[in-house]
Amino acid sequence: MDETTGVGAPGSGPHPHEPHDESLASRLNWLRAGVLGANDGIVSTAGLVVGVAAATTETDPILTAGIAGLAAGAISMAVGEYVSVSTQRDSERALLHKEKRELAEQPEYELEELTQIYRGKGLSAATARQVAEELTAHDAFAAHAEAELGLNPKDLTNPWEAALSSAVSFTLGALLPLIAILLPPVSWRIPVTFAAVLVALAITGTLSARLGGSRPGRAVLRVVIGGALAMAITYGIGQLAGVSGL
Repeated sequence: MDETTGVGAPGSGPHPHEPHDESLASRLNWLRAGVLGANDGIVSTAGLVVGVAAATTETDPILTAGIAGLAAGAISMAVGEYVSVSTQRDSERALLHKEKRELAEQPEYELEELTQIYRGKGLSAATARQVAEELTAHDAFAAHAEAELGLNPKDLTNPWEAALSSAVSFTLGALLPLIAILLPPVSWRIPVTFAAVLVALAITGTLSARLGGSRPGRAVLRVVIGGALAMAITYGIGQLAGVSGL
């Protein structure tokens, strides 16, 4: 803990290590989004190809459906992430612009506000005032952005990175069930795909839980059961479609 600010471990306040810690958090969020994107690619594509394979033993329809699902899913994920993160970034910029304007128009009020924030963290009035004054003298905008908004003006979310990460992770995830259902003999297609998908989901569930700091047991169980249900339902639909000749 910083003995001057009492704000926790190095990097938790506006100090030299802060950008590193915030960049680390940003990278972890980016990685977590990638894991979730891969999970979506695995489940959605597996459900699609298993459903088609249940209706026909022909390879071409399965391959066509798998590739179409992969492309559509990757594009949808990329666009969705881009729109979502762009909206978040716009909100962050608007908040930072407002904070910068308030600092220019009401510096004394903002200094008092920063003082009260640090008093709320447990510092005495005198110490909180000293901390607020020193941080303001060093970089008032960065200090207020971190303390009031929890933002680093130099490390805002990047919609292009989010879009690319989602598209790539979805594609990588989708390739697994597509390969699993095309390589084995016809009679082994669906069992092999089920097994490969459930193992892959267990891995992504574990990674997601670890990145979130939670125990993997329940997370793995949820994602594996969800994936198994998705494949079972689409397999049943494919069977019905194949029998009825649709």
